Amino acid sequence: MTQNVSPPRDSTDKVPSAAETPAWRAVLFRADVRTLSLLGVLAVLILIGGITKPDQFLDTRNLQLILTLASVIGVVTVGMTFVIISGGIDLSVGAIVALASVWATTVATQEYGFAGILFTAVLVGLGCGLVNGVLIAYGGMVPFIATLAMLASARGLALQITDGRTQIVTVDGVLDLGERDSYVLGIPPLVLVFAAVTVIGWLVLNRTTFGRRSVAVGGNAEAARLAGIDVRRQRLYLYLLSGLCCGIAAFLLIVLTGSGQNTNGNLYELDAIAAAIIGGTLLTGGRGTIVGSVLGVLIFTTITNIFALNNLQSDVQQIAKGAIIVAAVLVQRRTASTT
Repeated sequence: MTQNVSPPRDSTDKVPSAAETPAWRAVLFRADVRTLSLLGVLAVLILIGGITKPDQFLDTRNLQLILTLASVIGVVTVGMTFVIISGGIDLSVGAIVALASVWATTVATQEYGFAGILFTAVLVGLGCGLVNGVLIAYGGMVPFIATLAMLASARGLALQITDGRTQIVTVDGVLDLGERDSYVLGIPPLVLVFAAVTVIGWLVLNRTTFGRRSVAVGGNAEAARLAGIDVRRQRLYLYLLSGLCCGIAAFLLIVLTGSGQNTNGNLYELDAIAAAIIGGTLLTGGRGTIVGSVLGVLIFTTITNIFALNNLQSDVQQIAKGAIIVAAVLVQRRTASTT
């Protein structure tokens, strides 16, 4: 019996077709293209800012400001990305940030110093996330309705605590973090916290069982259940994670503004969802990237900064953001239809 032996392949052999390419390679290819596209958009925005206001935009302090402002909403977006990947939504993140910030800056809380403010902000965020998670995972409520109710309740409670007044922070340890003397190699501490949250979020999503379960639940909850995943418990953990990120963001906002206000975190939910969407996270769940979401945050923050430096009206800025969101969703749909 003769045996056919194929000659060894070399660099001139035909590249496998898309149908022959493994699915995971196709996913990685799409992710790389999406990331490069977002980096390209960010580069164009930096170029525009450099051309229109070179002395102001490219100033070191302005670039530090962009990163600092991105840090607060960026931490919230990391938590939101996990929730959306799992097929959920959290409309209460902005209100939770407000509630955590005012609760952590009451006179009674400030008596416990730096640790008391940080602990309270994180604890309030976790508490709100726990309520959301229980209502959705074990109460059977639709995420949209449950988090909408939390939005209204948290905003109302924040207003009640402050009575509409701004609560000034008097703890030096907290205020010092916002001073230039606390910068590490020219990097603000808030940016370092954001970077740490981003790295941890990426590792959890891509290198742990928790991340794989989150994607599985978002892709097909019933199939995930049949595979042995406790879907309800996983959803509870995800909303706890979102609440934790809100608590951390609230503390960063306290450091940034030196105060707690019931208006803090206004529209954070929309900004976080928008950043996750243009970063490649599907609203239907099952797919998303932390890197893409972070780039989305940087893009929106840079747009806001450019508009502010050029004295352009905020309504034009909102129109530009809306156009970017629509374009991102259309790209997602086109990509999904071709795979």
